[in-house]
Amino acid sequence: MPMATKPQKFKIRKGDTVMVIAGKDKGKTGKVLQVAAIQSKIFVEKLNLIKKHVRPSKASKGGIVEKEGGLYVSKVMVVCPQCGKPTRIGLRAIETGRRLRYCKKCDEIIDKG
Repeated sequence: MPMATKPQKFKIRKGDTVMVIAGKDKGKTGKVLQVAAIQSKIFVEKLNLIKKHVRPSKASKGGIVEKEGGLYVSKVMVVCPQCGKPTRIGLRAIETGRRLRYCKKCDEIIDKG
């Protein structure tokens, strides 16, 4: 039986805009819906769509449903809201002691507040 692994910390968060840098959706951008830290995957809106066969039940009609599949975190880059380019993310401490994410291309803070 495999042991449960500890979830990793990622610099990508829910709500970020990301660009796919490898795979069938290379060059496309989308908003992060979910971060699955244990599997090292993220789910991006309208990217990496998979077809799932759903059995009819009282709640749903059933049939073939398209939904987002997981993308490995290493296959995407965060798009900076200020410069609009895919970039690496750094962490910077401010006076209050909080650590905020910043764009390594334009040196602007990405987090709000």
